[in-house]
Amino acid sequence: MLKAVILIGGPQKGTRFRPLSFEVPKPLFPVAGVPMIQHHIEACAQVPGMQEILLIGFYQPDEALTRFLEAAQQEFNLPIRYLQEFVPLGTGGGLYHFRDQILAGGPEAFFVLNADVCSDFPLTAMLDSYRHQPHPFLLLGTTANRTQSLNYGCIVENPQTHEVLHYVEKPSTFVSDIINCGIYLFSPEALKPLRDVFQRNQQDGQLEDSSGLWPGAGTIRLEQDVFSALAGQGQIYVHLTDGIWSQIKSAGSALYASRLYLGQYQLTHPERLAKHTPGGPRIRAGPQCLHRGGGDRGRGRAAPREHCPPWGHAAGRHPVAGWEGVAPVGSASGPFSSLTAHCRVWQEHTCVLHTIVGWGSTVGRWARVEGTPNDPNPNDPRAHMDSESLFKDGKLLPAITILGMASSGTRAGENLHG
Repeated sequence: MLKAVILIGGPQKGTRFRPLSFEVPKPLFPVAGVPMIQHHIEACAQVPGMQEILLIGFYQPDEALTRFLEAAQQEFNLPIRYLQEFVPLGTGGGLYHFRDQILAGGPEAFFVLNADVCSDFPLTAMLDSYRHQPHPFLLLGTTANRTQSLNYGCIVENPQTHEVLHYVEKPSTFVSDIINCGIYLFSPEALKPLRDVFQRNQQDGQLEDSSGLWPGAGTIRLEQDVFSALAGQGQIYVHLTDGIWSQIKSAGSALYASRLYLGQYQLTHPERLAKHTPGGPRIRAGPQCLHRGGGDRGRGRAAPREHCPPWGHAAGRHPVAGWEGVAPVGSASGPFSSLTAHCRVWQEHTCVLHTIVGWGSTVGRWARVEGTPNDPNPNDPRAHMDSESLFKDGKLLPAITILGMASSGTRAGENLHG
C-alpha cells in the first residue's frame, strides 16, 4: 500500500507568479491544458498500489479547490483529500502535523511532491530503487550547471551507493551539480526525525517564550532541518533522473513548463494535442493543445481524459496550450510559445509571441503581442529556468507579456486591436 502527499503551499506575499494567481490559486493554474497539480495526481495514480492522495497546504478550501478535488476523485478513482494547515508550517511541518492521516492504513511508503515543479515524475523507478535498498528518505535529483546549482538544494552523493553525504540548501559557493527536484519517497520511519525537530523547536521556543505557546514550534523545513542534519548518516539517498524537470515559480516558467509537458503529450496523452481535421486547425509544426472549453477547465476543474475537439486556427513552431474557449479564427499568425485561458477570440492576422492571454480577452485584427522569453540556454543541456523576481536593482526585468488577467496592467475581458 502506498500514499502520496502533494505540498501545495498557500497565499504568499511573493509576487513572482502574479498576476496569474489573482484569478485562480497557483496549484490550479492551467499548465498544458490542465491544472498544475493534475500532472502530479496523474503520475501518482499510475503507481501500482497507490491508495490515497493527500494535498497539504494553507489555502482556504474554496469552491474552485472543492470542485477540482471532486472531479479528480471521479477521474482517477482514488480518494483525494485536502488537509488545511492552521498556519504555514514549512515543507515538513505539515507532514508531521498530519502524520496520523498519512500513516493511517499502514502504508509501505509515501511520496511527497512539491506542487510547483514540472516533471515526468519517475515515481515507479523511485519505488523500485527504494524497494531494492530501503531507507527513510529517497530524494529525486537531477543535474544543473555550476552557476544555477546555487539556486537549488545541492546534493553530494556517494557515486557507488547513491547515499547523500552532504546537503546544502542554496549554497553561496559551488557544492555539487546534483540538485534536489522537490520529489521524494519516504518510509514511515522518516517521520521520526520530524518529531525530533518539532520537539527541539518546542524546547527552543520555551526558552524564548515562557508561555510555551511559541508559534514556530510546528514549522519544519525539510531541506535545512532534516536533509542537512541527516546527510552522511546512512538515512538519505538520491535517485538521479535525466528526464524533464523545471520549477514553476514565475509566469515565464509556466510557459516553459507547458512546453515541456506538451512535448511529453506526444507519448503520454496524444489525444490532448490538436490534430489536422477537415475545417479544423492548421497545425504547422510542434505539439499544440487547442480545444473548446466546456465548463470550468483552467478554473479549478480537473480536465477529462477525452478532451474537447480542436477549434480554430493555430500556427507556430513551438508548443502552444490553450483552454477554456480558445477560438483563433481567420489567418492568424498564431501563438508562439504562448498560453491562452478562456480567451474569447483571436481575429485575423494576429501575432502572439511569448505571451499569456487571460480569461475573457479578445486579440483583435492585426494585433501583435510579444513578450521577452527567458528560457534556459538551449546550448547547455544542464541549464534550467532562472526564477528571478519581477524587479532587480529597482528595474523591471524583461519578461513574457501577460494580458487580460485580473489586477494586471490590463483589464480582464479586454479587447486588444492592432
